[in-house]
Amino acid sequence: MTRSRLWILLTILLLSASGLRAQDSLQQKQDSLPPMVEPQSRPLVNGKQVITVLLPLYLDSAFDAAGQYRFARQFPRYFLPGLEFYEGVQLAIDSLNKEKLPLDVRIVDTRKAGSIYDLLKSPDITEAHLLLAQVANNEIRPLADYAAKNQVPFVNVNLPNDGGITNNPYMVILNSTLLTHCEGIYKYLQKNFGNQTITVFRKAGAQEDRLKAYLTEVEKATQGKPVKLRYVNLPSTFTADQLTPYLDSTKKNFVLAGSLDEQFAKNLCSQLATLLKTYPVQVMGMPTWDAIRDFDKRDYKDLEILYTTPFNPLRTDSLSNSILDHFKNNLYARPSDMVFRGYETLYRFGKLLHELGPNIASGLGENKYTLFTDYNIQPVLLDRQNQQLDYFENKKIYVVKKVNGVVSTIF
Repeated sequence: MTRSRLWILLTILLLSASGLRAQDSLQQKQDSLPPMVEPQSRPLVNGKQVITVLLPLYLDSAFDAAGQYRFARQFPRYFLPGLEFYEGVQLAIDSLNKEKLPLDVRIVDTRKAGSIYDLLKSPDITEAHLLLAQVANNEIRPLADYAAKNQVPFVNVNLPNDGGITNNPYMVILNSTLLTHCEGIYKYLQKNFGNQTITVFRKAGAQEDRLKAYLTEVEKATQGKPVKLRYVNLPSTFTADQLTPYLDSTKKNFVLAGSLDEQFAKNLCSQLATLLKTYPVQVMGMPTWDAIRDFDKRDYKDLEILYTTPFNPLRTDSLSNSILDHFKNNLYARPSDMVFRGYETLYRFGKLLHELGPNIASGLGENKYTLFTDYNIQPVLLDRQNQQLDYFENKKIYVVKKVNGVVSTIF
């Protein structure tokens, strides 16, 4: 484990023990929501609006009762998402404090003893004017229900699905759903390959069928000339010879991967890479491809790999450079994407809360305070016939190209 991450964990532990940042565990464990609190009865706390950030920090797992770190030189990978997001949140707190914004930012460790329903009864939640949460699947429903009942905005910063939530104008999904990615993919294909037939290589499976259904749904809802999609089912252990019948050696080919399966993605791309000299090809994949580090290896040399992401991956602006320098000079490390997401999420919504106050729910989609990602937060109406607002979602989709480990945004 790096010294910088251990230092950050120790800092969080001290804050938690002093009661300044983390929520103490509660004794009762009733799986029920607290009584509804009307917006006008939620006063300022010491003259400040409260933002509560819920993160899986695993402090009880990391340290024993004496405050000793349990894992010696090891650093469990499941600590990383929450810890890295926390790092970005702390930098944003510093920036907001420099601007003298009267905000009280509280950090809650969702992996402390007790259930999510216990946390919802704590002052860190009941006093909050805004909830930002890195959630697990079993946490989104209780948080969304609490937000709707108490009219407190809840921003789901990481989970790319709606958890079956409907009729909740207080929930925001930042990490766009698969359907939204399919909309972005289809728009890109329509703009750039409208006159071509696009082969969609896929494997059999329920997830793949759902993905195909989404693309079909998007096709029906999109105006203009439809994209010609040709679906090809591949066996579980396919070879390059099974791809060549669908490629043309006289032009540059473009194919789409119709599966979220990582092993399928790596096999498809490695087989296509072996064909590059005879069959020039670009391959477009799914948002899950952002996490496939193997694509930087020589097995995929010169293959143009495209995928979608709702977050800007480029770090060329002055603020990004200052964060990079801060980590390099003070923590001897390089910040992950989660650091930047933690920073921009708290900064953006903190500024909106300060500006809009109790009216923030009506301004969640305002295009203000953009830092790294050009969020496009739009209302989602799952049942358009009844015109019911179900939640808000980030509809901004970037198309990223990766070649030999170098990333660029092309759409």
